[in-house]
Amino acid sequence: MGTEEIKKEMNAANWFSQLAYDRWVPIPVSGARPSARYKHAAAVADDDGKLYIAGGSRTGRYLPDVQVFDFRGLVWSSLKFKSKVDGGKGEENGAPEVFPATSDHSMVKWGNKLLLLGGHSKANSDSMIVRFIDLETHACGVIETSGEAPVSRGGHSVTLVGSRLIIFGGEDRNRKLLNNVYALDLETMTWDVAVTKQTPPAPRFDHTAAINGDRYLLIFGGCSHSIFFNDLHVLDLQTMEWSQPEVQGDLVTPRAGHSGVTIGENWYIAGGGDNKNGCPETLVLNMSKLAWSALASVKERDPLASEGLSVCSVLINGERHLVAFGGYNGKYNNEVFVMRLKPRDALRPKIFQSPAAAAAAASVSAAYALAKSEKLDFSKLNLNSNGTGKNSTEQDLAFEIDALKEEKKVLELSLAEVRAENYRVTEKIDEVNGTHAELSKELHSVQGQLVAERSRCFKLEAQIAELQKMMESLQSIENEVQLLRRQKSALDQEIERSAAQRQGSGGVWRWIAG
Repeated sequence: MGTEEIKKEMNAANWFSQLAYDRWVPIPVSGARPSARYKHAAAVADDDGKLYIAGGSRTGRYLPDVQVFDFRGLVWSSLKFKSKVDGGKGEENGAPEVFPATSDHSMVKWGNKLLLLGGHSKANSDSMIVRFIDLETHACGVIETSGEAPVSRGGHSVTLVGSRLIIFGGEDRNRKLLNNVYALDLETMTWDVAVTKQTPPAPRFDHTAAINGDRYLLIFGGCSHSIFFNDLHVLDLQTMEWSQPEVQGDLVTPRAGHSGVTIGENWYIAGGGDNKNGCPETLVLNMSKLAWSALASVKERDPLASEGLSVCSVLINGERHLVAFGGYNGKYNNEVFVMRLKPRDALRPKIFQSPAAAAAAASVSAAYALAKSEKLDFSKLNLNSNGTGKNSTEQDLAFEIDALKEEKKVLELSLAEVRAENYRVTEKIDEVNGTHAELSKELHSVQGQLVAERSRCFKLEAQIAELQKMMESLQSIENEVQLLRRQKSALDQEIERSAAQRQGSGGVWRWIAG
């Protein structure tokens, strides 16, 4: 299903209340839009209801601007920031050395500041630079850091964990791929290099990262210079051990240039691609269960199926929404999309979607409502001396007991139906598992045959190469034989001439002697 348009005449004050759940919708924007771009950085400030977009790339050119989208007025504006130069005096439209055009960087909101880390730009630096934008004063500049700073890079991931930023991977200025881990303490602005155990993810860039429970760092996807990944790796920040757990749920295609944001224990991921096709599905990873599911899907050439887009979350009228901007899918995009998220705890398991289970749930609800609304209160009964009140109470009790018995029968029947359906579902699951096992065996068999055929092809190619060499040598031998034949023919002719001369000179001498 593609993205849906918001009606032009919708009131900007309550547009969010008319959104359907779990569907991407483009927002009509008043006034001018920023330049279309990708590989920018984005962050949302919930306290002022604004989306901040910094830098990015377009047609090979890095962009130096910071754009702000106001969700209240649905309008874009350009941030006129100041750099602290000349002893602290502010200068509008800060100097290029303070805020250069940058792409493939990361941005994190920390307090009343936006922190921008790394990225590719024309400004040369051996180590990663940390810049800031003050959201109150619009001052910007470079933050001095200490410790062992990571090498300058782009396409890395930056994850906020408490008061630390965790940096992973990326690509340096020489296009070297990285898979190391660094931590920046935001209280002291001190860098530390993390020493990890076990097998780390392969070096990569343009991946996504998330944190679960302030302890587990999750890395998903990304690419090298030739391979696109769909693997999930987890770093335990307490033991500093890497692992690659098994994941459940829907099959996830390899991708890079995607973007993600966490809300509770759910990690929402949109966009990305493999330089040929964009990824149209919006994914959700339940980080506690490590289960993937597809939340929504768009058309193949939709802006949401782009590489280098940004995805954030914004609080609108007390509800969490996803907000996406930019990207490249054959053309550069500058639209703003939102998705109103259905509360995940409101989703019911599939077993409760069956008619039998629905009937059982309805019966339980009815019985609970009956017991709650018609609870007997003996203190309010008018008991007289001839026992009329007592008889009435006994009759009411008998009626209630009969009603509860009927409800019990209905519940037992419904429960039996649910159990029967559960049994049928279990049988189907066993059947599917059996079919899967057979298909897996057949796949392994075909893979084995394919390996054998490849080996045979390699041998045939080697034999063909040897035969070609032999044919080339045969041609050379044939040329030598022809040459020898010509030499032999010339030699034979020379022998015949010599023999004829000797015979002629012998006859003259015999005539003289006679």
